Amino acid sequence: MAAAAAAAAAAAAAAAAEVGKRVLDTGWLAARSTEVALTGEQLTTTDPPPADPEPTAPWMHAAVPGTVLGTLLKNKLIPDPFYGLNNESIIDIAKSGRGHYTFWFFTTFQCAPAGHQHVSLNFRGINYSAEVYLNGHKEVLPKGMFRRHTLDITDVLRPDGKNLLAVLVHPPDHPGAIPPQGGQGGDHEIGKDVATQYVEGWDWMCPIRDRNTGIWDEVSISVTGPVRIMDPHLVSTFYDDFKRSYLHCTLQLENRSSWLSDCKLKIQVSTELEGNICLVEHLQSYEISVPPNSVLEYTIPPLFFYKPNLWWPNGMGKQSLYNVEIGVDANGFGESDSSNHHFGFRKIESTIDGSTGGRIFKVNGEPVFIRGGNWILSDGLLRLTRKRYMTDIKFHADMNFNMLRCWGGGLAERPDFYHFCDIYGLMVWQEFWITGDVDGRGIPISNPNGPLDHDLFLLCARDTVKLLRNHASLALWVGGNEQVPPVDINKALKNDLKLHPIFVSNHTTKSPGKDKSEDPTDPSKYLDGTRVYVQGSMWDGFANGKGDFTDGPYEIQYPESFFKDSFYKYGFNPEVGSVGVPVAATIRATMPSEGWSIPIFKKRIDGYINEVPNPIWDYHKYIPYSKPGKVHDQIELYGHPSDLDDFCEKAQLVNYVQYRALLEGWTSFMWTKFTGVLIWKTQNPWTGLRGQFYDHLLDQTAGFYGCRCAAEPIHVQLNLDSYFIEVVNTTADELRDVAVEISAWDLDGASPYYRVTEKIAVPPKKVQQVTKMSYPKTKNPKPVYFLLLKLFKLSDNQVLSRNFYWLHLPGKDYKLLEQYRQKQIPLKINSKISISGSGYKVRMSIENRSKKPENANSVSTMNLADANGSDRIGEEAIQDGHSSGLWGKIRRGLSITRSDDNVRTVEVKGADSGVSFFLHFSVHTSEPSSSQDVYKDTRILPVHYSDNYFSLVPGEKMAIDISFEAPQGSTPRVILKGWNYHLDHAVTL
Repeated sequence: MAAAAAAAAAAAAAAAAEVGKRVLDTGWLAARSTEVALTGEQLTTTDPPPADPEPTAPWMHAAVPGTVLGTLLKNKLIPDPFYGLNNESIIDIAKSGRGHYTFWFFTTFQCAPAGHQHVSLNFRGINYSAEVYLNGHKEVLPKGMFRRHTLDITDVLRPDGKNLLAVLVHPPDHPGAIPPQGGQGGDHEIGKDVATQYVEGWDWMCPIRDRNTGIWDEVSISVTGPVRIMDPHLVSTFYDDFKRSYLHCTLQLENRSSWLSDCKLKIQVSTELEGNICLVEHLQSYEISVPPNSVLEYTIPPLFFYKPNLWWPNGMGKQSLYNVEIGVDANGFGESDSSNHHFGFRKIESTIDGSTGGRIFKVNGEPVFIRGGNWILSDGLLRLTRKRYMTDIKFHADMNFNMLRCWGGGLAERPDFYHFCDIYGLMVWQEFWITGDVDGRGIPISNPNGPLDHDLFLLCARDTVKLLRNHASLALWVGGNEQVPPVDINKALKNDLKLHPIFVSNHTTKSPGKDKSEDPTDPSKYLDGTRVYVQGSMWDGFANGKGDFTDGPYEIQYPESFFKDSFYKYGFNPEVGSVGVPVAATIRATMPSEGWSIPIFKKRIDGYINEVPNPIWDYHKYIPYSKPGKVHDQIELYGHPSDLDDFCEKAQLVNYVQYRALLEGWTSFMWTKFTGVLIWKTQNPWTGLRGQFYDHLLDQTAGFYGCRCAAEPIHVQLNLDSYFIEVVNTTADELRDVAVEISAWDLDGASPYYRVTEKIAVPPKKVQQVTKMSYPKTKNPKPVYFLLLKLFKLSDNQVLSRNFYWLHLPGKDYKLLEQYRQKQIPLKINSKISISGSGYKVRMSIENRSKKPENANSVSTMNLADANGSDRIGEEAIQDGHSSGLWGKIRRGLSITRSDDNVRTVEVKGADSGVSFFLHFSVHTSEPSSSQDVYKDTRILPVHYSDNYFSLVPGEKMAIDISFEAPQGSTPRVILKGWNYHLDHAVTL
């Protein structure tokens, strides 16, 4: 029996000592430091906390990675700070003192190194400083939220492999206080530290009571041999018009042993081909000797590639990524360490455009018209999961965006964020931790010299560069938001991030004979050297380029205003924003019933409406849909809202129109006046009520789909100022042999205006006016009408772009749409469903079955599956025999006809003719949504829709792909609603 136990122990030790990294993200406990009498030495030797603490004990299960507030919420010791006014009941660190949010975090881990192995304990992010105790030994982690910490713990690990780890985490040194009036960054004290600044609150964010104190990023242990690999830097260079490329790599090798280590350094570069076949393009090895107790920098000879698969931004091509595996074997030991990276071959250039004054980005030699958004962070409690990051970034790709700006008051974003930006093609502008509001330009003016410790700021900046620089998506470094860093920091960053000469924009990749730039230094030896550094978000090609406050505006606009030449003067607007009310279900799910009352509409003597929100909406930073004196209330255009559902439905109409117009207006001036625009902002890190395309629960607003429509690479649009129809071609190829079908539809289902243009061609990277839409000038035009534009190929009628508008004549409004809600227009829905585990992929093919007008033709009624994809569902084909139990429950006015085992046909009955207006799907569990006293949110979130908030003219068809993960034990159902579809047309899956 003793022998068996010894063998088991040996096996466990061997397993624990396997070379590689192990993440420590489970089994953590936490306790407030003032409630623990024991020392760190005692906690990690004789008196560890119980693994399953009593509810009354100071110890509790912890959220690591995460924050103190996240842990308290996990244990229900505070209410959800993002629900209603709950945040007001949580004590702020300014009142409690820093000790209240100083916490112990404790865990155990198994690791017993063998032979000459070495073990590191790694913290990728702690806010703000900490003391680490391991098996009774203490190490102090210095200050700084954005720095990595690595401790060699080899000599303090226990022989039996059972190790006790305790970390005492201290909040920022200057957490500040929140003035009664709130403000941008509270009293600005947080700016004295090198930490995230939004935590004192902003005009879009409530204060975070613990200032994000905690072990907020990954904790891991790494087992290596005597030599470990540190911070490989991967760089690609190009020649002969991107036909020839070299992969450069410089890394550091640390020999922790006391003897010379003879090593073999290996690098393998592979790419995945179709059908999960992996092609190894390079496998090289190099003999290296690393002196004892030293760090050696080594540059691998450049690896040659002929016509590598290039990484492109979203909408311009594939996001090709290579797998680069670097390993080191030590003589007499074997594998000592390894490092894996996904790497994209691409070249990003950025200069100031001479004609527009705006900053221009080129990727692989092609100019990119920037349409993207400002990003704060995913979650205000730093619950930053890989799964949520994937959803966040895919949502932005689904909107056809190509850039995200990581705002300076937020985070240096995490590797998982950048990984999915690599995957989905979102270029990233990463700012350092300076904001004008907090650092020298706010009210009151404070911290004119930025953080107190400039050396710490630069240390964090350099470490952040090393952490992120290998990501293909990273496009730009910026010193700060609406401010430049202090002079010495700015000078150091300019020097540290200077471009290698081969990446200066006047260097050509077309020279066939010269493979080396005038600087013989390998580009991978630079800290970065491949991306431009710009000192501030309103300097050097952004806004007016001089640092004046020339970004914005941030409120509701008339849609046609975005198309006016006078709306914005400068070439690249880094921030322009507007409204963002979510759907009614989100309001109910994130607020008590007192928050369900809609704003009071007070009409002023000048006819403008002043919206007065309830206190909960006000706390959640509601931005109104009117701008008294400038913009009449855009919700009131549709009729006075009667209740929350009506208000939110009308808000979605405005959201769609507002953001589609914003992007279409900017795109109308593509390259002639503008080089790009970033919307402020795309989402909120809490349950805010402004500036968002999806809410904190991950449900999209209609503005999401307005952006998706407007930012298509090839797009047809109506200029709402001139009423010219324009075709947008952002691609590098000429658009040939296409035409535009133009049809207007009235509220009775007739088409009083119809025409098809002559054949047109649109050069690459151009916007072309096609013809003026003259329906409003015809005899007896209807005061409210629909307009459908389709750009299609003349050869086969394939629709390349479809754009649906609802419009009113000058001086009119949309109130006639109120009575249109009573229209009962028939629909036919065919569906295919594929299920894999908890994953669902559903294709809904919807047809407006109302009578077509006599002038309807093949283009206007063609099957739009061609525009939305093939008849397959995502990546998985429908399997025979997998549809039993699907579409089992049909409700409220539906009849069903089974066409075969895989396809279901659902019919929504109706006798009227007309447009099926503003249809939208949602996915729910099968439980009822509410009881008499408590609202229960039944939505399954997140859900990815190929389109939503869409409309169909008589006879028109469209295919919508829906994908989601269903909670365990739930029975999903898809619900269809619309402007003139009030009942829950639901089907259980």
